[in-house]
Amino acid sequence: MSMGGLPEAQDDEESQGIFSEINITPLTDVFLVLLIIFMVTTTAITQSGVKVNLPKAGAASNGKQPKSITVNVDSAGKIYLDQKPVTLEQLGAELSKRLPETSDKSVVLAGDRAVLLGEALKVMDVAKKAGAEHFGIATKSEK
Repeated sequence: MSMGGLPEAQDDEESQGIFSEINITPLTDVFLVLLIIFMVTTTAITQSGVKVNLPKAGAASNGKQPKSITVNVDSAGKIYLDQKPVTLEQLGAELSKRLPETSDKSVVLAGDRAVLLGEALKVMDVAKKAGAEHFGIATKSEK
């Protein structure tokens, strides 16, 4: 027997008892890490594609997105169709194939604000020769 303490027999019985508490701290840490990974990957997924700095416009769209083909032109003047770089000749051939499949035969030009008007007109001219009937220019709102 120890001085001023409980008998040793009692200490052994307490140490062999069932531990009935659940520690949720590691579980919470895992969930927070998974949440952060999910947030980062979804941001990266939505921002993939061709980097184009769209010009701002005051007029808002009506919210309807017609079935159209989008052609991107980046600040260096490179042309992209479905995130694949194409030349003007290839663009004309691809648009000739795809425009009959669309309901309104429209082409949307998503050009960087640094793109010169002449480059945009070249793309629109190729699209017109390929059979496009309607044109649109993609912008982002000023707000």
